[in-house]
Order: sequence, then structure tokens, then C-alpha cells
Amino acid sequence: MFNIFRPLIFKFSPEVAHSLAIKALKLNNISYSKPKDSHILETTFCDKILPSPIGVAAGFDKNAEVYNPLFNLGFGFVEVGTITPKAQFGNPKPRVFRLEEDEALINRLGFNNSGSDEISKRIKENIKKGFLGINIGPNKDSTNRISDYLICFRKFHNLADYITINISSPNTENLRDFHNRNELNSLIDKLKKEKKELNSDVPLAIKVSPDLNDDQINEVSKIILDQEIKIIIISNTTDKNREDLKNINKLEKGGLSGKPIEKISNEIISKFYKILKNKTKIIGVGGVSNGNDAFEKIARGASLVQLYTGMVYRGPSIARKISNELIILLKNKGFKNVSEAIGTKN
Repeated sequence: MFNIFRPLIFKFSPEVAHSLAIKALKLNNISYSKPKDSHILETTFCDKILPSPIGVAAGFDKNAEVYNPLFNLGFGFVEVGTITPKAQFGNPKPRVFRLEEDEALINRLGFNNSGSDEISKRIKENIKKGFLGINIGPNKDSTNRISDYLICFRKFHNLADYITINISSPNTENLRDFHNRNELNSLIDKLKKEKKELNSDVPLAIKVSPDLNDDQINEVSKIILDQEIKIIIISNTTDKNREDLKNINKLEKGGLSGKPIEKISNEIISKFYKILKNKTKIIGVGGVSNGNDAFEKIARGASLVQLYTGMVYRGPSIARKISNELIILLKNKGFKNVSEAIGTKN
């Protein structure tokens, strides 16, 4: 059905189409049945059993409105946000652009969301049916960004299965400065202190940029190991890598996601995995739209895989399709469980 209606959907602007998708999901009570041999996809992550390693990346359900319907579509986990302390509109419109020939998006949304008060209330009222990550960040006009992270952490630490510290969006000025050693250590130190004071055991995830060079990868990896961070998400959108794109929208400013970032993401996953091994779990994201894509990220070291742009181009049945394809792939390669394939290409 999605393939039939896609040309009509794509006549709307990306933001209007996304808003319609959220409304449709709110009305959706359909639950897809598990695929045959679904036990092959069951995986343990943060001491919890997930039915599948395929999840929704932050950015799709910014305001935590449809995470339960997304679980019903067959996703093994969902990450909501990015959420800031105060509600904010984000950057001026238009701010999302399709690059259809490239199966990509460029966005410069700027953390548009309803704010931590409203979203935390919503999550409390809609008990999660699955493994839920909550992605947090600072307000655009903040004079103390670390304080913003702490405010959000206090709001969500007891509502999430993990909290993602977003330091890598290219659409909030100077946010990526947190990749620097002193800034990142300071941020993590204060978050860990807050965790201790709240007696919280929620795992922290750091979401990094795909535009890191090898020296930065080594430095960030050392910090993550020294600080005993449990999860790293690789990676966010890129504000570079436009050379081979076909669509004229490649000239738009913002973060590039989708197929053009797949290879970049895979390479950086491999680099981090060789350093981190199994001491820090990797969630791989970038350019996933089929079972082969998901397997490649897992084989390079990702324990879990996320997608967003793939759903824009392939529709709401994408989780079910990837699961079926991944099961066949794993069986053909002799794996009895998806966890056996992690890092096998390194």
C-alpha cells in the first residue's frame, strides 16, 4: 500500500508528510505477527531481552507520541527525542529536504520539540510496551548547556531504558565541541554525579558525529572506556559528503542522512569497535533499508541497529521486511542467533 501511495505522499513537504505519518500511527492498532524463527533475532542489551535488534532512531518520534505503535510495527526498540528542557520551534522552515534519487534527507530542524515537561508527562501517561531510549540535548539559546543536559536527565532517568546524550547534531551551533576531551569529560563527570545523587542505574549513551577523524575517534574511545560509558551510537547526520549526490537539494545546509551515509557510518563503526570491543556496546545507524544493510552494521560491531530515513522511503512495514531478510541471512551464514554475528567482519 505504501508503494502505491508514496508518489502522493511525496507531493507534500517532508514535514507535512511526517506530521501525517505521526497522526496515522496514533490511529494504528495493527500488530504484526512475529516472523518465522524470530528467536534468531532475540538479543540481550543492557540486561534486557529485545525481540529484535532493529530500532527507530531519534528524530522520527521527537515528542514521544507514537513509540508504542512503532513497537507494534515490529521494531525491537525505539529512541525518542531529541528533547530539550524548554519547548522550542527550531530553525525556520523549510528545513527538511528530500533527495529522492539519493534515497536521502537533509534536515536543519534544530531540536524542535515540545519540551521536557510536556514530553515527560506524556511518557508517564503512555506506559512503554518495549525498550525505550530517550535522547536529550540543550536549548538553542542556552547559556549553560551542561545544565540543560542535567535538567533533562532528571526528568527522564526513571522513564527510559537508556538516555542518549546528543553531542553530534550539526544543526545546533558548536554542539560538536563536546567531542573535545575537556568538554566531553566535564559533561560525563557531571552526568555521572547526577546519576549517583539520584541513585539511578539508567545506562548512558553518547551519540557521536560521523565526521570524526581517526585521532578524534581514538580520543573519544579513550574517554568512553575511562568513563565506563555503556553505549555509543554511531552515528548522527553529516554536514559534509555532498560530492556524489545527484539531487539539487544537496546544496541545502543541514545534516545528511540515508543511503549516502551508509558507508561512512559502517567505516566508523568498525574503527570504534576495534578499540572498544565488547566493553561498550554500539548502536549503528545510517543508511539502513534492508536486511543486508542491517547485517553489515552488525558484522562490523553494532549490537543494535537504528533507522529513520529508510522508513521515509520504504514505508511502515520496513521493520518486518528487514527482520525477515536478516533471519534468512543469518541462517544462510550459519548463525543461530544475531549476537553471534557481532563484529565478525573485524
